Amino acid sequence: QVQLVESGGGLVQPGGSLRLSCTASGKMFRINGMAWYRQAPGKERELVAAITGGDSTNTNYADSVKGRFTISRDNGKNTVYLQMNSLKPEDTAVYYCNVKTRSPWLNAYDYWGQGTQVTVSS
Repeated sequence: QVQLVESGGGLVQPGGSLRLSCTASGKMFRINGMAWYRQAPGKERELVAAITGGDSTNTNYADSVKGRFTISRDNGKNTVYLQMNSLKPEDTAVYYCNVKTRSPWLNAYDYWGQGTQVTVSS
Protein backbone atom coordinates (compact mmCIF):
# COMPACT_ATOMS: atom_id res chain seq x y z
CA GLN A 1 0.00 0.00 0.00
CA VAL A 2 1.42 3.35 -1.09
CA GLN A 3 0.97 6.33 1.16
CA LEU A 4 1.88 9.98 0.66
CA VAL A 5 1.89 12.02 3.84
CA GLU A 6 1.90 15.80 3.63
CA SER A 7 2.70 18.34 6.30
CA GLY A 8 3.61 21.98 6.73
CA GLY A 9 0.38 23.78 5.93
CA GLY A 10 -1.12 26.43 8.12
CA LEU A 11 -2.24 30.02 8.49
CA VAL A 12 0.20 32.81 7.64
CA GLN A 13 0.05 36.53 6.98
CA PRO A 14 0.64 37.97 3.51
CA GLY A 15 4.35 38.11 2.83
CA GLY A 16 5.02 35.18 5.11
CA SER A 17 6.54 31.80 4.34
CA LEU A 18 5.67 28.14 4.66
CA ARG A 19 7.48 24.94 3.80
CA LEU A 20 5.44 21.94 2.72
CA SER A 21 6.77 18.41 2.71
CA CYS A 22 5.49 15.15 1.28
CA THR A 23 6.95 11.73 1.99
CA ALA A 24 6.08 8.62 0.00
CA SER A 25 6.23 5.15 1.52
CA GLY A 26 5.12 1.63 0.74
CA LYS A 27 5.40 -0.63 -2.26
CA MET A 28 5.95 1.41 -5.39
CA PHE A 29 8.04 1.47 -8.53
CA ARG A 30 10.71 3.97 -9.46
CA ILE A 31 9.69 7.58 -8.94
CA ASN A 32 9.85 9.52 -12.20
CA GLY A 33 8.59 12.83 -10.94
CA MET A 34 7.04 14.71 -8.08
CA ALA A 35 4.76 17.70 -8.12
CA TRP A 36 2.57 19.98 -6.07
CA TYR A 37 -0.96 20.86 -7.10
CA ARG A 38 -3.44 23.12 -5.41
CA GLN A 39 -7.16 23.67 -5.48
CA ALA A 40 -8.91 26.75 -4.17
CA PRO A 41 -12.64 26.82 -3.38
CA GLY A 42 -14.66 27.04 -6.57
CA LYS A 43 -11.62 26.60 -8.78
CA GLU A 44 -10.08 23.74 -10.70
CA ARG A 45 -7.00 21.92 -9.54
CA GLU A 46 -3.85 23.47 -10.96
CA LEU A 47 -0.21 22.50 -11.17
CA VAL A 48 1.96 24.64 -8.92
CA ALA A 49 5.41 23.11 -9.34
CA ALA A 50 7.00 19.92 -10.62
CA ILE A 51 10.41 18.29 -10.42
CA THR A 52 11.92 15.29 -12.17
CA GLY A 53 12.72 12.18 -10.16
CA GLY A 54 15.99 11.25 -11.83
CA ASP A 55 19.52 12.42 -11.21
CA SER A 56 18.87 15.69 -12.98
CA THR A 57 16.91 18.50 -11.38
CA ASN A 58 14.49 19.85 -13.94
CA THR A 59 11.72 21.98 -12.54
CA ASN A 60 8.80 23.99 -13.78
CA TYR A 61 6.42 26.37 -12.07
CA ALA A 62 3.11 28.00 -12.62
CA ASP A 63 3.53 31.60 -13.72
CA SER A 64 1.70 32.79 -10.63
CA VAL A 65 4.35 31.38 -8.28
CA LYS A 66 7.58 31.87 -10.22
CA GLY A 67 10.19 33.65 -8.16
CA ARG A 68 8.33 32.94 -4.93
CA PHE A 69 8.07 29.15 -4.66
CA THR A 70 10.83 26.57 -4.86
CA ILE A 71 10.35 22.83 -5.28
CA SER A 72 13.04 20.41 -4.18
CA ARG A 73 13.42 16.75 -3.34
CA ASP A 74 15.40 14.25 -1.32
CA ASN A 75 15.54 11.00 -3.28
CA GLY A 76 16.94 9.05 -0.35
CA LYS A 77 13.91 9.96 1.75
CA ASN A 78 11.36 9.86 -1.09
CA THR A 79 10.39 13.34 -0.04
CA VAL A 80 9.45 16.44 -1.99
CA TYR A 81 9.33 19.94 -0.55
CA LEU A 82 7.72 23.20 -1.52
CA GLN A 83 9.23 26.34 -0.06
CA MET A 84 6.71 29.15 -0.34
CA ASN A 85 7.85 32.72 0.20
CA SER A 86 6.14 36.07 -0.22
CA LEU A 87 2.78 34.41 0.16
CA LYS A 88 -0.30 36.15 -1.15
CA PRO A 89 -3.97 35.70 -0.27
CA GLU A 90 -4.54 34.18 -3.70
CA ASP A 91 -2.19 31.34 -2.71
CA THR A 92 -4.86 30.12 -0.30
CA ALA A 93 -5.80 26.58 -1.29
CA VAL A 94 -5.50 22.93 -0.43
CA TYR A 95 -2.13 21.73 -1.64
CA TYR A 96 -1.74 18.17 -2.89
CA CYS A 97 1.42 16.19 -3.42
CA ASN A 98 1.63 14.03 -6.55
CA VAL A 99 4.11 11.25 -7.28
CA LYS A 100 4.49 9.54 -10.63
CA THR A 101 6.11 6.10 -10.83
CA ARG A 102 7.03 3.76 -13.66
CA SER A 103 7.16 -0.03 -13.58
CA PRO A 104 9.79 -2.15 -15.36
CA TRP A 105 7.13 -2.71 -18.02
CA LEU A 106 6.80 1.07 -18.47
CA ASN A 107 3.40 1.27 -16.85
CA ALA A 108 2.84 4.60 -15.14
CA TYR A 109 1.09 5.13 -11.83
CA ASP A 110 -0.02 8.25 -9.98
CA TYR A 111 -0.32 8.69 -6.24
CA TRP A 112 -1.73 11.60 -4.27
CA GLY A 113 -1.30 12.99 -0.81
CA GLN A 114 -4.18 13.75 1.51
CA GLY A 115 -3.89 17.49 1.02
CA THR A 116 -2.77 20.22 3.38
CA GLN A 117 -4.52 23.55 3.86
CA VAL A 118 -2.60 26.76 3.24
CA THR A 119 -4.37 29.95 4.26
CA VAL A 120 -2.85 33.38 3.66
CA SER A 121 -4.75 36.08 5.48
CA SER A 122 -4.10 39.15 7.58
